[in-house]
Amino acid sequence: MKAILINKDDNGYSAALSDVDENDLPEGDVTVQVDYSTLNYKDSLAITGSSPVVRNFPMVPGIDLAGTVTDSSNADYSTGDKVVLNGWGVGEVHWGGLAQTARLKGDWLVPLPDAFTAKQAMGIGTAGYTAMLCVMALEDNGVTPDQGEILVTGAAGGVGSVAISLLAKLGYTVVASTGRASEADYLKGLGATDLIDRNDLSEAGRPLAKERWAGAVDAVGSHTLANICASLKYGGTVAACGLAQGFDLPATVMPFILRGVTLAGVDSVNCPRPRRIDAWNRLAKDLDIGHIEMMMTEINLGDAIATAADQMAGKTRGRVVVNVNA
Repeated sequence: MKAILINKDDNGYSAALSDVDENDLPEGDVTVQVDYSTLNYKDSLAITGSSPVVRNFPMVPGIDLAGTVTDSSNADYSTGDKVVLNGWGVGEVHWGGLAQTARLKGDWLVPLPDAFTAKQAMGIGTAGYTAMLCVMALEDNGVTPDQGEILVTGAAGGVGSVAISLLAKLGYTVVASTGRASEADYLKGLGATDLIDRNDLSEAGRPLAKERWAGAVDAVGSHTLANICASLKYGGTVAACGLAQGFDLPATVMPFILRGVTLAGVDSVNCPRPRRIDAWNRLAKDLDIGHIEMMMTEINLGDAIATAADQMAGKTRGRVVVNVNA
């Protein structure tokens, strides 16, 4: 089978499109013929070696995949079932989706909703599923459309794009934060009503700022997340799921003890299976399928390494879908 294979040895760190013997696949109780995978920020970190994402070598990256079960000893899955996988350390400690075949634990899989093809599911991928978890976190904390504007940071990225589409369809007023003014038409096409420059949030700010946001979805972290917390309305919530700016949080307790705001952490990697299924079912109901095509760029497996470098340089938009069989 063809796969992207990452190695680290005396000659250094490398990633290459390789021919891999299927007998070398890791242990698992379900084998999947992969139709599509994706290129997420974490995958690009792994492929470029920009961060120590990969824990075991050699490694096939790819934290997402969608495909068809070809062999199973797991009671929940049979040959021919359509499945999706996101997270669980796949592509980090267990071979992932940037390959034509994957062997996995059935407990990691989710049935592919009938509303989506495998390609559409990867147009959503971990980024979109994470965005849905963020929207669910806002809802769980009582954030409703009538309360005011919702901020989405990293808006032109995968999480941001899907979050805007979901929130807009659910009736929220969405403001997109981005460093790419050229993407204004794209973001407004997804449902954003206004844009702000990410630099407005990325520097050190005041412990408390003017109240503006009823809620927020943040994939950036660092000063950006601190400034969001400082400018949330009383009782507002920010769902935090990323660290594109940094993993630090240079904030104070002031917004929490004076305005009762909530910082809701969202984890997509080890999220329990029942909530994953809920998130995918919500995506099938609440995501505008027409927007998936707007968000998605398709590449071949052989293009993944070069595209990973582009993604690290901020040159990609939305979701990068990988046809592993082309």
